[in-house]
Amino acid sequence: MKQLTDTLEKLKSEKTILYPTDTVWGIGCDATSVNAVKKVFNLKSREESKSLIVLVSSISMLKKYVSVPKIALDILKKAQKPTTIIYNNPKGIAENIINKEDNTLAIRIVQDDFCRKLIKRFGKPIVSTSANRSGKPTPNSFSEIDNAILTSVDYVVNLHKEKITTKSSTILKLEGDNVITIRE
Repeated sequence: MKQLTDTLEKLKSEKTILYPTDTVWGIGCDATSVNAVKKVFNLKSREESKSLIVLVSSISMLKKYVSVPKIALDILKKAQKPTTIIYNNPKGIAENIINKEDNTLAIRIVQDDFCRKLIKRFGKPIVSTSANRSGKPTPNSFSEIDNAILTSVDYVVNLHKEKITTKSSTILKLEGDNVITIRE
């Protein structure tokens, strides 16, 4: 599939992409590249102190970057909708994507077929942040994405452009054996 091949090429070259996810359209890049992550922060006009979500393709990929407590595995196995969990002490990730206050990282195992295949073939996690400038509303469809974003990313994936999505992921934070819901 040409879209997959072209997107992989951009990720490998530390470029930014605009792509459909299992929630809203996202701006992404190689989550292990400090330079690529900087580009995303600049594109969004967002301070690096604000965290970004990272997508992985599977539980086995997740375990390469964080220690996954049993409670998180139970949640992920039962989740009916996209679920992002904030994990402690990530490793092998660009340091400018990690929350500096508490050394955490928000990660979601992606459910979208294109994203899963992309990440699996890339072999590394990718950034996923909504396709808007910081402080602006999150677009619910491709047609709502600001032209400044469309012209600033290095590559736009040509899939699902007619899809309308209003859902975001549930965000959970783990505190020992307790789960705190941050966003439902």
